[in-house]
Amino acid sequence: MSEIISASEKIQDIDVSMEMKDSFLEYSYSVIYARALPDARDGLKPVHRRIIYQMGEMGLRPDRGHVKSARVTGEVMGKLHPHGDSAIYDALVRMAQDFSLRYPLIDGHGNFGSLDDGPAAARYTEARLAPLALVMNESLDENVVDFKPNYDAQLSEPEVLPAAFPNLLVNGSAGIAVGMATNMAPHNLREVIAGAIHLLDHPEATLDDLMDFIPGPDLPTGATILGIDGIRDAYASGRGSFKMRAKTTVETVGPRKLGIVVSALPYLVGPEKVIEKIKDGVNSKRIVGISAVTDLTDRANGMKLVIELKTGFDPNVVLELLYKFTPMEESFAINAVALVNGRPESLGLRDLLGVYLAHRVLVVRRRSSNRLGKRTARLHLVEGLLVAIESIDEVIQVIRTSDEVAAARERLMQIFDLSEIQAEYILELKLRRLTKFSRIELETEQSQLKAEIAELRAILADDSKLRSLVADELREVAKTYGDERRSAIQDGQVVVQSMASALKSASSAELSDEPCSIVLTAAGQIARLANSNDLSGRYLAQVSTTTRSDLGFAASDGSVIRIHAADIPEFANENQLNSAPKVNDFLGISAKFVSLIDLNDTSTAIAIGTKQGVVKRVLPEFPDKHEFEIISLKEGDAVVGVARAGDDAELIFTTKDTQTLIFPAASVRPQGRPAGGMAGIGLSENDEVIYFDSVKPDSSLVSAACSDAALPGTDPGSAKQTPLAEFPRKGRATGGVRSQKLLKGEDRLYFAAQLSEESVLFDETGRKISVSIPTAKRDASGQKLSSPLASCSY
Repeated sequence: MSEIISASEKIQDIDVSMEMKDSFLEYSYSVIYARALPDARDGLKPVHRRIIYQMGEMGLRPDRGHVKSARVTGEVMGKLHPHGDSAIYDALVRMAQDFSLRYPLIDGHGNFGSLDDGPAAARYTEARLAPLALVMNESLDENVVDFKPNYDAQLSEPEVLPAAFPNLLVNGSAGIAVGMATNMAPHNLREVIAGAIHLLDHPEATLDDLMDFIPGPDLPTGATILGIDGIRDAYASGRGSFKMRAKTTVETVGPRKLGIVVSALPYLVGPEKVIEKIKDGVNSKRIVGISAVTDLTDRANGMKLVIELKTGFDPNVVLELLYKFTPMEESFAINAVALVNGRPESLGLRDLLGVYLAHRVLVVRRRSSNRLGKRTARLHLVEGLLVAIESIDEVIQVIRTSDEVAAARERLMQIFDLSEIQAEYILELKLRRLTKFSRIELETEQSQLKAEIAELRAILADDSKLRSLVADELREVAKTYGDERRSAIQDGQVVVQSMASALKSASSAELSDEPCSIVLTAAGQIARLANSNDLSGRYLAQVSTTTRSDLGFAASDGSVIRIHAADIPEFANENQLNSAPKVNDFLGISAKFVSLIDLNDTSTAIAIGTKQGVVKRVLPEFPDKHEFEIISLKEGDAVVGVARAGDDAELIFTTKDTQTLIFPAASVRPQGRPAGGMAGIGLSENDEVIYFDSVKPDSSLVSAACSDAALPGTDPGSAKQTPLAEFPRKGRATGGVRSQKLLKGEDRLYFAAQLSEESVLFDETGRKISVSIPTAKRDASGQKLSSPLASCSY
């Protein structure tokens, strides 16, 4: 028996080193091409592509119900991806997480994890395709991509998805292969598509041209991106890095308690990791000034981490320590490696867009060719049916007198000059299709098919029309699924402190109460200046305060936002104010900013005037909240002006119908914050208030009129100024007096303000208007202007 076994055995000597080399190369090849690197065309790795394709085959559309994730995992594993259910489920989970992908491709139901915790098991969660995933699978049944056999050659799968948007740039990718890796940041869909369309229309576009449309990544968590040099390097060569910082605000988090509120963390950084590092820093005394950290993050309100500060510590210094010693500031290294024609390559921004556009143009060309073939074939059948309907009696006679189907088919082809396909179709035709109504339908369909065929032939014959169609489809995707950018990009070099410098900052983190001035420029920028000198006449608003004080920013929706003075960006001198942030961007509000309020002044009431002529005075008793209401507005109303006004003050309203009313503030009884105010000025139909304030001593009213038909900012109109002493004083809720006589072609006032000797007028761009406004009688007409008035300092 042993001799038989020995005779049948075949032992082959091999070189172990060669076997290891060959096996390792095969393994490397498998990891690179079948697991770790995405395809540059659809931005998907094989497992992600198979999940999306198979879910489409299962009919798991957004308008259908969710199914168990385990069912999806089993279908994908059994038919396309025999690499283990855990790997498939992990890939599915990532595509459902809105903090991992900028635009999730899977609509998950259940616990799909968080930045700090993993997801529930596949048997507990449910999934279906997200709306944007539909355009990844779009037109798969129209021969737009090649299919290949699955692992056991029983089924087929697409080599690449049609991908109606640049998924690799939009959602990014990460993977580690053998000897190489990829790490790509997510981007904004609208920006990427805008850049792709520009490159499609201008193939010679440079990187600078594309960066006008795609300034940088757009992170799902909304963190702030610092600097563009590293981003530009990555866009040029495929390799680069940038820093991400948490979005923070300094707010009142308790009675006389300031805190740093974190509303967004760097990409893939969870709050628990940040809290742990803060605790380590406080215990090691590297971070000072923190009394408590509370995680208020939830699904309804999103990310919110409250870091309470000890009294007397400078929030800015504490923030720098947090950026230095915690993951509130992290780096992201871009390594844009993807498969191009089956080979891994490092790709810059232009290359990534170029590969995608070439793929998309090919997809649309193949789809148009497929549709042309289908419509041509259908037109051929329709024309045969019309021939049959026109000679229906003869057709019936031919069929009835034929001995068999083959003979009938041949006779139909000979008598009516039909093709074999047309004759066969007529033989299978149901008699109900032979009605007059069916003939009308066929003629309509024939006309429509001819038009579509002509259009498809024109697209296939003209490359410019084909590219235009690709651009139009990209625009439609951007319009339907795009959204606003989440991550702000701050240009400029990031200063990295040494450990010694950071520890030195920790020892001097206490905030000194220094005088400062908060100013609002004519261009709408907010800034803090280190001195508190008199800056009147140069800015639209100025408040002299200290770094430990709070200011109120009143908005047109009746709200006031409390901001700590030290939280407003500081500038060493007025020459640097060009880089100051816009006040609305700084506050993060959509309502119009109206006025600055010194919240430390609790002795003088605040007067509020609205567009519908309502006036209100409210006592300066402000709640210790980040945002609070000072007036309840009616529908369609908005706050026009907010000013300090004691009982001895006077209030002024000016309307677009040239009416000006001055009345004593004492006639307006102070009310509580939730109150809606009282009638301030009587308005005629279609009139509205354009200016409200308290009367300043020795001031004039400057007003400007124009045509109501002119677009805003296009008609300078005419202007004049009149001392307020010439205006008669009247009672509250009356109609006022005319403040300017309108010239021919003018029908409304568009601007009004109080003017002093030091005041300066500005246009919409914030530039000073040097023309002198003439002084005239109260009801006189104005003098023509060369530039429209937009604002006035006082």
